[in-house]
Amino acid sequence: MKKSERTRQFIIEQAADLFNEKGIAGTSIDEILQAAKVAKGCLYGHFQSKDELASASAEYLLDKVTTHRNRLMQEQQTSIGKLTVFAEINANPLNGFIHGGCPILNFAVDTDDTNPAIKEKVRSVVNQTLKMLTGIVKEGVKAGELSPSINADEMAVKMFSTVEGAIMMSRVTGSPLPMKTAVKAMKKELASYSLV
Repeated sequence: MKKSERTRQFIIEQAADLFNEKGIAGTSIDEILQAAKVAKGCLYGHFQSKDELASASAEYLLDKVTTHRNRLMQEQQTSIGKLTVFAEINANPLNGFIHGGCPILNFAVDTDDTNPAIKEKVRSVVNQTLKMLTGIVKEGVKAGELSPSINADEMAVKMFSTVEGAIMMSRVTGSPLPMKTAVKAMKKELASYSLV
């Protein structure tokens, strides 16, 4: 990676944490300059606007969260193991591996009607996640791990929305209890369909 590419990437990473924690509108260019330790000319030499930087930052964080999640799930040999990891991956949303909480949730709320480009990136991650979860459930049925009575599409939506909702509740209340309760409920439901 060339020096200019490293600088660009560093700016994205520093801005990403700010955008994820404070929102795009709530983050000033001065805060980004201070965090990245660059001059305004340097910033605008790499990005035409704050929106362009926000879009690059959203893409960076969404990729970071999905890559981390997918790696942990792929370490599991069974469908139930993969689904359990998905349920447990944000066990403590107050101290996650990404500063400021889940970027899927944060950018979805932050850009719902204000930034179509970022909204589309989030929509793509949501659709890919639902497709992945649906496929894992179907693989579990095919392998004889899960009962054929499970509805793969419904389970995917239920798990994804439960995780994201519990993250939001935990962060708003300042307590990991909503997520702990959600994880327990998801694991109980998975166990009810388990054939192994």
